[in-house]
Amino acid sequence: MSVTAVRRFPAILFLVGTCAAAGGLVRALAAGPGHASGMAAVLVAAYLGWVFLEVGVSFRTAGEPASEDDRGSELLYGLARLATVLAALYGPVPRAPWRPWMLIPAALLLAGAALRLLSIRTLGRFYSHRVRTVEDHRIADGGPYRLLRHPAYTGMLLAHLGLVSFFCNPVSVVLLLGAFLPAIVYRIRVEERMLYSIDGYRAFALRRKRLVPFVW
Repeated sequence: MSVTAVRRFPAILFLVGTCAAAGGLVRALAAGPGHASGMAAVLVAAYLGWVFLEVGVSFRTAGEPASEDDRGSELLYGLARLATVLAALYGPVPRAPWRPWMLIPAALLLAGAALRLLSIRTLGRFYSHRVRTVEDHRIADGGPYRLLRHPAYTGMLLAHLGLVSFFCNPVSVVLLLGAFLPAIVYRIRVEERMLYSIDGYRAFALRRKRLVPFVW
């Protein structure tokens, strides 16, 4: 992939992902009347809304230089996310009658998106899709960063767990667990190689788990 394509990858991913999700929404709506297909449309619409709320970060990041510190993690992470979403949205559309359990995936998606957006807001200008430091970079320890080192990735994982668990086809489950989750873990490892060079990060990290409270 060319340097220009790598630099614009967040914006390209946003555009491709938005078109794919919009197609998934049309597909769910075209499935006809039914509580499950209606819930599918609601989930996809919520996912699209979340993507649009991050549009400013995606396009701002596309203007930032790529870093060698990234070690290919941004590309791997973005493609794994896209593949997981495509597998979920373009598998069989659920047609069963509505059941109360369907609220659980919806709650996971909304909670995950809210956690991620809150994490981005807490970091402010220090947040980026790129692995990089900026002048006067500081360690954020407020909001969700009181509990976790990387709550934005926790939110990302929760939201996609909700999406995949609703559509629940084997390909999307395999991609979530076998590609997207490992990509997130790798991305965190790459970021922390850089973050440990910042004054105060080591003490910050000692008091918090990375992704899941009390686990890792």
